[in-house]
Amino acid sequence: MSKVRVRFAPSPTGPLHIGGVRTALFNYLFARQQGGDMILRVEDTDQGRFVPGAEQYIIDSLTWVGIRFDEGTHVGGPCAPYRQSERKSMYRAYADQLLASGHAYYAFDTAEDLEEMREKLKAGGMAPQYDAVSRMSMKNSLTLSEDEVKKKIDAGEPYVIRIKLPRKEEVRFHDLIRGWVVVQTSAMDDKVLFKSDGMPTYHLANVVDDYAMKITHVIRGEEWLPSAPLHVMLYKFFGWEDVMPKFAHLPLILKPDGNGKLSKRDGDRLGFPVFPLEWKDPETGDVSSGYRERGYEPEAVVNMLALLGWHTSDNREIFNMDELIQLFTIEKISKNGAKFDPEKARWFNHQHLLHKDNRLIAESIMPSILSKGVQTNIDYLEKVVGLIKEKVSFKHEIADKCMFFFRNPESYDPQVIAKKWNAQVAAFLVKFADALPGMESASAEEIEQAMKAMAQEEGVNPGSLMQPLRVALSGEAGGPPLFDMLKLLGTASAAERIRAAVRHISKTA
Repeated sequence: MSKVRVRFAPSPTGPLHIGGVRTALFNYLFARQQGGDMILRVEDTDQGRFVPGAEQYIIDSLTWVGIRFDEGTHVGGPCAPYRQSERKSMYRAYADQLLASGHAYYAFDTAEDLEEMREKLKAGGMAPQYDAVSRMSMKNSLTLSEDEVKKKIDAGEPYVIRIKLPRKEEVRFHDLIRGWVVVQTSAMDDKVLFKSDGMPTYHLANVVDDYAMKITHVIRGEEWLPSAPLHVMLYKFFGWEDVMPKFAHLPLILKPDGNGKLSKRDGDRLGFPVFPLEWKDPETGDVSSGYRERGYEPEAVVNMLALLGWHTSDNREIFNMDELIQLFTIEKISKNGAKFDPEKARWFNHQHLLHKDNRLIAESIMPSILSKGVQTNIDYLEKVVGLIKEKVSFKHEIADKCMFFFRNPESYDPQVIAKKWNAQVAAFLVKFADALPGMESASAEEIEQAMKAMAQEEGVNPGSLMQPLRVALSGEAGGPPLFDMLKLLGTASAAERIRAAVRHISKTA
């Protein structure tokens, strides 16, 4: 069995959608699971839609999520060049081969000719396609003499090269996700293989490059499923059927409501990104947000995308890249579209944040902490992170929610004060503050038990003290585990904060 070789072949016509990232990811997981190679090939044959910067954006996006290529435009390899615009001469040779074998023909039809043909077919209740029937009434090398064709070409008259499909033939291929796909050539049209600008279309370039690069598996979005029978025919016409890759057409990523394909417009409307990185349109200057800039962990994005259309037997949800590689199989990919859930994306990020090393998080947010005028050290911040990250979805939220670990509160939650604060609570908190310095070596659990024992002695319900104590220490009604927070602040500092809170609230109450 030949070595598995897959490719991700985007067009540099704009930013990479997360659907494209998922396609790249599934290719990557399969290649690594099979011990194979992954290639990045840039399909830039449509020069009219080329967008400057898009290719580098694609590379940067895939690098960010941890996808590494064995060959490609940016790393080289034995099949270089990997940019289709640099392989132009090769495509023409293969187009000429199809012409010589009778599987393709020249077509000289103008845009007006094509429109007239379509209207006539529509009026007759037939499909408006250029096929085995309609081509015989058009201006092409099947209806013109050799001399006429030569004269037109010599005169520089624009032409395209079309595939010549048989009128009645069954095209069959096995899709690894969808099973057997059967199409009649009568339902297909003679697609253009070579354009009048001297560039190949996607169909020709894609097949030729997959053959030349020894691609064994084509894993791509289901939007390419209607083109697959044409590609199968090209493999047949070239005599490459024995090395034709296996196909797997991935389901769509759907809108949150399940109605249609997820688009940038959905993200703009509902407030979530659909691109991996921020993208600035070079023409309009419009900026589209990215997952990276919103604070998502790349591991979380990978995890989220992997489960859009794929699952394990035990329905487990949290994976790192290595685990995904180990478990991935094409057989577990669904045929049906997968609804995108922005809240689920946040959940994935939260889960991966919980699993992330506290020290690494602390190092990444330290600049933000210092920018707030705080003086601290990495060891202390690491402990703060350990308490706060349970309560946030993103790293950047930690810096906003942890300031009370570095500064005494300047205000106190008014709702807690109104509902839970009274003279008995204030008196108890002062007494508890007096006892705290003697508990410096005690654990958080021991401090909690000491407080509850003191409350019983004073005839105070311990439950009524928890929120007032939390507000006295942090100013806020919610946060990390109360006594873990107190322990990290230090008993002396905690005592000082409690007394300050009692004085402040007594004056303002």
